[in-house]
Amino acid sequence: MMKPFTFNTTPSLRMGAGLAGEIGEITRPICGDRVLLVTDPGMMATGLVQQVKDGLCAAGVAVTLFDQVQADPPESTVLQAAQKARGATGVIGFGGGSSLDVAKLAALLAATGQPLAEAYGVGNARGPRLPLVLVPTTAGTGSEVTPISIVTTGASEKMGVVSPLLLPDLALLDPELTLGLPAHVTAATGIDAMVHAIEAYASVNPNNNPISRALAVEALGLMGRMLLRAVQKPDDLEARTGMLLGSMLAGQAFANSPVAAVHALAYPIGGHYKVPHGLSNALVLPHVLRFNAQVAPEAYAQLLPHVFPDLRAMSVAEAAMKFAQGMADLSQACGLEQGLREMGIAWEALPKLARDAINQTRLLVNNPRPVDEAAAMKIYEAAW
Repeated sequence: MMKPFTFNTTPSLRMGAGLAGEIGEITRPICGDRVLLVTDPGMMATGLVQQVKDGLCAAGVAVTLFDQVQADPPESTVLQAAQKARGATGVIGFGGGSSLDVAKLAALLAATGQPLAEAYGVGNARGPRLPLVLVPTTAGTGSEVTPISIVTTGASEKMGVVSPLLLPDLALLDPELTLGLPAHVTAATGIDAMVHAIEAYASVNPNNNPISRALAVEALGLMGRMLLRAVQKPDDLEARTGMLLGSMLAGQAFANSPVAAVHALAYPIGGHYKVPHGLSNALVLPHVLRFNAQVAPEAYAQLLPHVFPDLRAMSVAEAAMKFAQGMADLSQACGLEQGLREMGIAWEALPKLARDAINQTRLLVNNPRPVDEAAAMKIYEAAW
């Protein structure tokens, strides 16, 4: 008997090479004629932001620019963006996951005046928000289709705002925006997107559902074929298109069937050592998969033929372990670092990471196997 479930996603998606060139005509009916454009210094250096501004201005849209988003954005950045959004008729987020997350919260807080601290958690945000369009320039977070925004609070802790209000009115996906993305960034964000699909498929959240699982399988099939190709051939438009679509599908999956221990253990690594989120996920992924597979191998065994069709296994347990090793091998083939020690993380720091990881209860409750501090410590030791 199928359990009741809920599935929400961004109400409108537009995908196609070159669509960013039509951004003014596409977004003005949604966001009006005074927009806040949220992005980061790295995107400013590419020249793409100026092209977007020019396209908006050509459509008669006045643009206010907020270009100070940083990776793992702190509360102060969110509040500055929200202040700039006051008086705007809409918000456009342009960039990687951090820029899109800040844009979501700027649109929310500018319209409601709700204190950010009151919005943290699941379902605590109050609406309405300003009209919102999100334009991803990496194939990783899937933020353009998720009701989640992650903020760094204090020195290193991360907290999330989770609400359907954060789903944008439109996600605009143009794979040309991802052409030439550096190999290491392509690899890290690509593994991040694959983690979203893997954890969504295996999640024990009560809302794990047939739609999320189908999307996760499709996403992993696409990205399993395209990730290494995109890393090795940065201007391969077909590979970039497959990765951007796969990332979006994975985002839809985990937005409704939430992620688990991989993300919970990755967050302290990023928080304390400023390791990019995708790479933090990649560092712990195979070790969490092996830990989970000891008691719940079925999901990973089911995913094996979709991601690694050339691998064969004689049993469910063997298939699950081959899936974990396949993901580790893919990460290494893409040129990503393989151990915490490579990131300058000392062995003596692992207990602190373990203590912080188990505070991520919002995520750990979705894991197929319970994770306590001792288990987190063993996973970090394996990843070291």
